[in-house]
Amino acid sequence: MKTVGILGGMGPEATILLMQKVFDAVPDARDDADHIPLIVHQNPQVPSRIKALIEGTGEDPGAVLGNMAQDLEKAGASALAMPCNTAHHYAPAVEAASTLPFLNMLELTADHLAQAGAKSVGMLASPATRLTGVFKAPFAARGMHPVTLPDDDALLEVIRAVKAGKPAHETGPELRMIAQALLDQGADHLLVACTELSLLTNSLPTGAAWSDSLDCLVSGIVRFARS
Repeated sequence: MKTVGILGGMGPEATILLMQKVFDAVPDARDDADHIPLIVHQNPQVPSRIKALIEGTGEDPGAVLGNMAQDLEKAGASALAMPCNTAHHYAPAVEAASTLPFLNMLELTADHLAQAGAKSVGMLASPATRLTGVFKAPFAARGMHPVTLPDDDALLEVIRAVKAGKPAHETGPELRMIAQALLDQGADHLLVACTELSLLTNSLPTGAAWSDSLDCLVSGIVRFARS
């Protein structure tokens, strides 16, 4: 199998969740060698995407991500993946820094949503994904459009609370209310497009159609490793 290099640490717990999901994606494994090989660059020192993209006061993360891509290539990875939706704003810097194929989580997610028949996608994501429009082109190419709330400060606070280590029973109810508001605004499918929020999917409204971009990336990693 081929080895996938992970640009991780954004945040650290979300990267651990990705690793667990990749492990769980091989339920028929009978030995260590049956599992997907990963090289994980767990770097929580990547400059804050929120400070750079939302507050406009932080260091550009692009150079650090490019260096991480080079480290992973030197370590023996055959492809790169990055479990952070917002950080895909810097995907060009990652791709320019390495000769390896980049498993783009946004494109993988858009493909999945199109196959699921989604049209109006309720975005459970960092406001930075809206401000940078990272999903705009992938969605438009597949006849979909994002649904966002007029004020996404509450969603950002949930993300910050997860990063700060607050438990799901404290953050989940707020996420459920936000998700319901998106459904009430016309979303026909919810998208968890922030890997911090991937830790709270049990809190989504019962019966709502939803997908998680982290799951889409996991599927892409497994397909590539086995190809």
